[in-house]
Formats: sequence, C-alpha cells, structure tokens
Amino acid sequence: MAARSKKSASPGMNVFEVAQAQLDRAAKAIDLDPDVHQILTQPKSELIVNFPVRMDDGSYKLFKGYRIQHNNIMGPYKGGIRYHHEVHLDEVKALAAWMTWKSALLEIPFGGAKGGIKFDPREYSKLELERITRRFTHSLGSNIGPDYDIPAPDMGTNAQTMVWMMDTYMNSGAHTLKNAVRGVVTGKSLTSGGSRGREKATGQGLVYVLQEWARERGFTLDGATVAIQGFGNVGSHAARILARLGASVVAVQDHTGAVFNPEGLHPKRLAEHVRLKGGVAGYDHATVIDREAFFATDADIFIPAALEMQITGETAPLMKCKVVVEGANGPTDLEGEEILQSRGIDVLPDVLANAGGVTVSYFEWLQNRRAETWTLEDVDRRLHTMMTAAYATMRRMAVERAVDNRTAAYCHSLNRIQTVYRERGIFP
Repeated sequence: MAARSKKSASPGMNVFEVAQAQLDRAAKAIDLDPDVHQILTQPKSELIVNFPVRMDDGSYKLFKGYRIQHNNIMGPYKGGIRYHHEVHLDEVKALAAWMTWKSALLEIPFGGAKGGIKFDPREYSKLELERITRRFTHSLGSNIGPDYDIPAPDMGTNAQTMVWMMDTYMNSGAHTLKNAVRGVVTGKSLTSGGSRGREKATGQGLVYVLQEWARERGFTLDGATVAIQGFGNVGSHAARILARLGASVVAVQDHTGAVFNPEGLHPKRLAEHVRLKGGVAGYDHATVIDREAFFATDADIFIPAALEMQITGETAPLMKCKVVVEGANGPTDLEGEEILQSRGIDVLPDVLANAGGVTVSYFEWLQNRRAETWTLEDVDRRLHTMMTAAYATMRRMAVERAVDNRTAAYCHSLNRIQTVYRERGIFP
C-alpha cells in the first residue's frame, strides 16, 4: 500500500471539514477565482429553530431543527430534510454544499440546501410525527417556497412527510395560491402531486451510472456480486434493479447488523423483512457476520447507502471490490478515498452516483409548475439521458485534468458556478 501523507489523512475531521477539503482540492485543480472560492466555503444562510410539540400523552417536547441554504446562484435552494438523532449543524452544512455541487454537475437549475430535525423518528407515533413535521414547517415559514427553497425526503423522512409539509405550507398562505404551491416540496405521493419514478430515482440513477462505468471498463453486470451498506430507499431499490440485470447481492449491513449469503440475498424478500422488523437483523436466509467481515466481503461492487464517513482508514484496507458507488452522501473520508485509489478501486462519487434523486425531484417540480403528469417511461428516459451525460462530463474532466472522479465532478460544477458569478457579479 502506498504511503499516505498527513495532509491527506482525515482522522478527527468532521464531515464539514471533509467537504471543505474536497472543495479546496477541486478549486486548486481549476485555479478557481479566490473570491468565488471564499463565497462557497460557507452557506449563505444557517437557520436553527427550536419548537415545542405536544406528545400523545399531553406533554410537550422541545425539538431542534435546521435548514441550511448553501448557495442559490444557479436557482432555488434544493435539498432534503432528514430526521435522525445524530443530526448536527456541521453535518447539514456539508450536505447542503454537496447539493450545490450535485445540482451544478447535473446542470439542474437549482442551488443547494439541506435540513433536518435532531430526533429518532422510530420512537414516535404517526400522529406525533405529523405534529413534529407541521410545527417544523410552520417554524421555517417563508424560508421555504417553490421559487426559493424546495425540501425533499432524506433519511428518516418519506412521501408522507413531504405531503404534511406541503399541506402546512399551503394552509399558511393565501387561499388562492394553494394549488399553485404544490412544488414547495418534492418527493410527494403520486396522489398529492408527486412524480412517477421518484421513489426509486436515487437507486435507478445509481445503476445508470454504474452501467456507464461497466461499459467503459468492459465489465459485465450479469453475474457480478454486490455488497450494500444500508437497505432503505436507496439500497433496496438499487438491489432490486441490479438483480434484474443479473447481479447478485451477497451482503447487506445496516444499523441492526450485517447478513451474508454467497448464493445471493433476495432483494424483495429482504426489503419486506426490513419493513416489518426495522432492519436486516434476523433475516432467515443468510448468515450473520460482523462489521469487519462485511467490509471484507469479496464482492465486485460496493454500494455505501447509509450514513457519512463509513469508508475510512480502518475500513478501506479491508475492501475487495472493483468499484465503490456512493449511494449515500459523504460515505468516504479523505484517508479512505486515498487508500481506495492506491489499491486501484474506482470510486463513483456521491455528487454523481446518487444524483438521480434530485434529478427526478426537478422533474416533479417541473410537472407541478406545468400541471403535467409524465409517464414512468418518460421519467426514466430523461433520467438516463441526464445521468449518462453527467458521467461522460465527469470522465472527460478527469482525463483532461488528470484528477480523480470526485475532483473531476467538482471541477465541472465549480466552473459552471464561477461562470455565473463572473456574468452576474456580486450585488450591490
């Protein structure tokens, strides 16, 4: 293994510092204007709200919520809302920045934002979750809107959460605007204005990118083996789509444990088990393995689709895959990525690999604004076109600049953002 410099290692760095280091590396690669670089190092707005919510037993609890608006030079702020007990300010700042680069890479007319509430949604009833969501939305007030900042689902939230947010926003404004503001959030249910294909969008986009990598490398997905960390929306849909292409998911890990079956895990059955039991633990058709054995699984493709900073200086040396396809945001720290590169393991970075979600969110937003409903075939066709174009752009930039895929993706995003700043200037 190649020696690692102290500068590139990341022990002790939090997720926002890792995001900053990634930005700095790409800025250097394209000689980004120092003024633009300085602007992009911090979000434009950091909103923190503390709000009381009545529980089912009549008591009240105080919740802390965040909405970070990183940049809107390219269009309205756009980004998910996560419900998780470890949500914190620096995490949400990093996620908002990654949304900026992601939208710019896909050439979607959005900026970057992210939000969340610090709590564990599994500990609350459906009625309590509704009240928490509505109270949070009311606290955000005019800081969100269909032409200003557009939330979407993320970890711990879903279509129902978005419908509650939309309804609360609708009922807080002018009566005549109710139907006109459906686009205040994306990721809604179909009946409340959502888009076909949105639920599987991130997993579908991930597979489109993986197919482009396989075509470039002369690799066949039929018969390939896959290990997936996280089996929620992204991981489970990616598993199902890959299974239809002939790939075999042999190992899955989540917050409840890890399971392994060399003959392959059935994605649909495992997803149903996770829905009923809350995690992969206890799945009958597999062997229980520990975290170290999961990372050491001999699989062609590794898909991290859980939390940030999972592939590190400790876990990266264990991995035996050919490619890492980042379904999660920020799953690889600086040291982990350097180790993967030194071992010849390709990385398809999060800003591209999981961009199917924001891309189909953009489609949903367009459908809401136009009062249209697109077919699933139309959504998938448009998604395929945009994901494959972004992959080609990233790879072209990687060759031209002699940089890794992540830096190449950032370079394209930063070039586009810098061009707009140069054209528009800084008001006043």
